[in-house]
Amino acid sequence: MLRIISDITIVWEMIGMTKIKLDEKISPYPMPVVIVGSVVDGRPNFMTVAWVNRLNGSPNMWGLAIGKNQYTLEGIRTNQTFSINIPDKDLVVETDYCGIVSGRTVDKSELFEVFYGELESAPMIRKCPVNLECSVYDIVELPSASLVLGEIKASHTEERFMTDGRLDPKKINPIMFTALDNQYWIMGESVGDAFQIGKQLSK
Repeated sequence: MLRIISDITIVWEMIGMTKIKLDEKISPYPMPVVIVGSVVDGRPNFMTVAWVNRLNGSPNMWGLAIGKNQYTLEGIRTNQTFSINIPDKDLVVETDYCGIVSGRTVDKSELFEVFYGELESAPMIRKCPVNLECSVYDIVELPSASLVLGEIKASHTEERFMTDGRLDPKKINPIMFTALDNQYWIMGESVGDAFQIGKQLSK
């Protein structure tokens, strides 16, 4: 048995399939990119966030990992509200800029046409295909970031981003970020129907 395992290992090494250890700090997975909005010192402010995801179905809740010293976080803590704006590839320059400069020194609201919905302290970007108004459910303090848990109170889009009454990912054309090479990406081709393609293994 040991000889067989050894032979298999040699074959794997020959065809380059041996696992190697990576730096534990690496982020290999593509991450969605959003622009988070909050009112800080009476002014709309926006920052780019890639550490974001939906965490709960009902109620609909999302989580954002934000650096503890971020200016936008101050407004989130004060108002207990914020917005999640999903940009498309046409906003990639503005999206990157919002992650480069601080609202402490630059008025980033001048980049966008800003609007408000049900929550008066959650500024949203009209040009983004999808906008989510959020109230703070909780803020969990992590070693180097604050995990903001937000409950979606209202969602906004336009008819041109819909197909058959549902949001269409291809029409939204969201931006994704890879930390391995510091690149922005857009969606590629579909490789299968979720909750369907795996059923072939049950046959």
